[in-house]
Amino acid sequence: MELHHEFTVPVPVDDAWRALLDVERIAPCMPGATVDDYDGKTVTGSVKVKVGPITVTYRGTAVFEEQDESAHRMVLIANGKETRGQGTARATVTGTLAERDGGTAVSVRTDLTVTGRPAQFGRGVMAEVGDKLVGQFAECLARRLEEPAEPTEPAEPVEPFQAVQPVQPVQPVQPVEPIDLLRTAGPPVAKRVAVALATAVLALVFVRIRRHRHA
Repeated sequence: MELHHEFTVPVPVDDAWRALLDVERIAPCMPGATVDDYDGKTVTGSVKVKVGPITVTYRGTAVFEEQDESAHRMVLIANGKETRGQGTARATVTGTLAERDGGTAVSVRTDLTVTGRPAQFGRGVMAEVGDKLVGQFAECLARRLEEPAEPTEPAEPVEPFQAVQPVQPVQPVQPVEPIDLLRTAGPPVAKRVAVALATAVLALVFVRIRRHRHA
């Protein structure tokens, strides 16, 4: 399925370009996503998706196939696979940036292929969910770009024979919330999805009853 989204951020196009390539900085704005590693071209991580009571985790990579700074155009190819299942996800994402009224207009075209449980909802539901997720991402990105840069403090010289300070305990990392398809889609779409889930559950129960009777 092909999806198209647009949003704006309140910074010049060159600043927006650098920000979108700063994966570690914008990672917290990506719903359901966790970035494990980034070497400047390849991102390794995972995305969690919740469908009713079921949570699906995709692990994979995303590679920047193109980064054209003069045209402000980037192409990202992402591949993922369910950690507990046979479902897969593949996306080719093309993003272009252009100046607009002192800010930057971002256009994103996505060619998405999904197999497994989330695929049962079809293009309509996925498009509505995508619209809301992109909106959340754009709002978060705009807030981060408006934050003043943190000043870099010079390193303090180490005094000779300085006593070793006790190691402070590491704060636990907060778990990433999965993308909740039902909640994100909203009541009208959630109702259709709930009907689809109920139908699927009834079909599964019926098949199991038939198998039990034949046994």
